Amino acid sequence: MKIIFSLFFLSAFAIPSDAQSLVNFSHLNHLTEKIEFYGDSVNIVHIYSNYPDYHWVDAKESGPEGIACVDDAARAAVVYLRDYELNRAASSLAKAKSLLRFVLKMQADDGEFYNFIFADHTINRDGKTSFKSFGWWAARGLWCLSKGYQDFIAADPAFAEKLHTAIERSLPHVKKLLDNYGSVRVVDSLRVSQWLMYASGSDVTSELLLGLLEYYQVRRNPDVKNLITKLCDALVIMQDGNAITFPYGAHRSWETTWHMWGNGQTEALAAIGHELQDSTMIISAEKEARSFYVRLLINGFMKEMDVAHPEKKARYDQIAYGVRPMAVGLLRLYDATQDSLYLKLAGFAASWLFGDNVVHTAMYNPDNGICFDGITDSATVNKNSGAESTIEALHTLVEIEHYPMAKKYLSYQKTHRGETHGCLYATFTNEAGSELTLALVLKTGKVLLREGGIEAINNE
Repeated sequence: MKIIFSLFFLSAFAIPSDAQSLVNFSHLNHLTEKIEFYGDSVNIVHIYSNYPDYHWVDAKESGPEGIACVDDAARAAVVYLRDYELNRAASSLAKAKSLLRFVLKMQADDGEFYNFIFADHTINRDGKTSFKSFGWWAARGLWCLSKGYQDFIAADPAFAEKLHTAIERSLPHVKKLLDNYGSVRVVDSLRVSQWLMYASGSDVTSELLLGLLEYYQVRRNPDVKNLITKLCDALVIMQDGNAITFPYGAHRSWETTWHMWGNGQTEALAAIGHELQDSTMIISAEKEARSFYVRLLINGFMKEMDVAHPEKKARYDQIAYGVRPMAVGLLRLYDATQDSLYLKLAGFAASWLFGDNVVHTAMYNPDNGICFDGITDSATVNKNSGAESTIEALHTLVEIEHYPMAKKYLSYQKTHRGETHGCLYATFTNEAGSELTLALVLKTGKVLLREGGIEAINNE
């Protein structure tokens, strides 16, 4: 059966030429505020910003959370530090430093982290998304501290040492995860690792691992390497299927659930496998990319599904936080393998930001740096633009711009999708009329990317 889509590049922003940058920090700067915080001057990032005027909005989703959090400050620091690493932007290093000072203040003496602060600039110590713990906000905190440590060793050694002390303060909590090393539960016939964060949280552990990798690259500590490899073992166990068998190499997020947002296992495994020259990790990342990611690029993104009960799935919301792990994971696979297919797939993945999505609407505007908060159904865009969406879009694009071949594929949008001659396929077209067809051979799992329509595949 052949499915045809009409494509009109609706509401799409023009993608700047190769000489122009897609990365615009203006909206993130608007969300950022400098405050006095427990004896220090720091930057915070306001969480919500709503259409049409995009004023700051307090967090309300989980009760009176507060106005800013480690989750977003840490992610913003990572983006600024990556911009500094790739583009030597001194302003980005300075912004990262002020955010890192906030994150340092949010770490408790025992190495755990609080998350939110209230409008009066006091710490929310009891909220269900803020209490002192070693969970999501700690993983992101450790990630940004480790990346900052790597970058500030040369730029500001004294500040780097403060970051080093904070990292070491948290490592006992990482080591404690390995108390359950090798323990596996079976849930609905699926193997569930028990030495991840939250027992089975491979999603959050992937962000923790990105931080541990940054730290290891500086210190070369064998104990940290051991933590990394054993946590990666747990990620691999949470992967199911293969090129032709459901769920096609997807890494589950926790228990039996896969969700697209924050599912950075391929990003972590590819980066760590490259650093440690570990082929098992790279193979695991490639399996997800070539089998599961390609299906998402052809069929369209999803929000989540229960791998044990695949009829239980949801397509929406779709958000920028789902795009970044996929797009950047594909870039890390290119780094590890030098296979240019991954650059092209990364461009296709990130093109969601520029209109290659179910509503044919650009989600990110390079003129002002606003990224809409998501697609809520097949016809509706949430035009608010909070910290998470803004930061995740910028993170994606800071990385994509470093790879001109990947950036080239941002301008393509899906025009046809279907199945023919044993291939699942989609054809993509850019504004100049150039066509590309991405196909997956269903019997073998082979991935094909050819110029032209489906005829280019059928004629092989």
